[in-house]
Parts: sequence; structure tokens; C-alpha cells
Amino acid sequence: MRRIAVVPGSFDPVTRGHLDVIARAAGLFDELHVLVVHNPGKTALLPITQRVALLQRSIADAGLPDNIVVSSWSMGLLVDYCLEVGASVLIKGIRSQIDVAYETPMAIVNRNLAAVETVFLLPDPANAHVSSSLVRQVAALGGDITPYVPRAVAEFLQKAPV
Repeated sequence: MRRIAVVPGSFDPVTRGHLDVIARAAGLFDELHVLVVHNPGKTALLPITQRVALLQRSIADAGLPDNIVVSSWSMGLLVDYCLEVGASVLIKGIRSQIDVAYETPMAIVNRNLAAVETVFLLPDPANAHVSSSLVRQVAALGGDITPYVPRAVAEFLQKAPV
């Protein structure tokens, strides 16, 4: 039986921390879906199609395995996507206790709704402080984001300032 997992996120933009979690998750599963989702609680910097393209390029540039599928989803519950692709696991990167408190109720509901388990992965300590929100703020104020994002993202944001 193939082990399929989903890494959901807004990836607005993708960071080195995201890539770290994606790389480690890809090594644990036969197929890994990296899913760009719309978060109604956030105002997006980039359209979903651009986020998907930047993820694909960043994953390729990083030389990550070919068991990774990048797509987007905005048609319902996250577990509906999981059921559609045969995934039984959601992967969530956890940076702090705040993330644990936020993600735990959703993990329980996803398990109850569709028997989809959630696995929390801790980031590499070098990336534990990085978030897409922080990257957007630094970029908007003209700061150097290259330590925090893949090259494709840094180049894109330098051409299309936030």
C-alpha cells in the first residue's frame, strides 16, 4: 500500500523552513502532495497560481525527490482533498507552542471527519523563526530576505516588490 501524505499551507511565499519540512516529509512517504490552500484569515500577497509556480521551481532548484506533487485546493475541506488523492496523513510544520495550540484542534477534527492523521514536524533550528508573514514584512520594508527564502522567491520578489 502506498503511503501518501499532504503538506498544506498558504506558502505566501514559500520559505526555506517550508522546504525543510517538505524535504523531510518526502523521505517518509511514497507520495507527497504539497498543497497551496486559500486561508480566508489572511490577505494573500501572491495569487495561488504564482505560489504554485514558485513552489515547483523552488522544489526543483533544491533537488528534492520526484515523489512530490504540487497543486492547489480551494473547493472544500482539506480532508476532502486527502480523500480524493488517497492520503491518510497531513504534515504540519510546527515552530512553537503557539503553532501546536493552533493546529491541535484542527488535527482532531480532521481525524474525526475523515480518519486523516496529522503528523507534526519540527523545523531545522536555523529556520524555526521564519514565517511567510515575517518574510513579507521584511520584504515590504526593503530588507534582505535571501537568508529566509529560496532563490526563486527572492528573485521574484525583487522584480515585483511587495
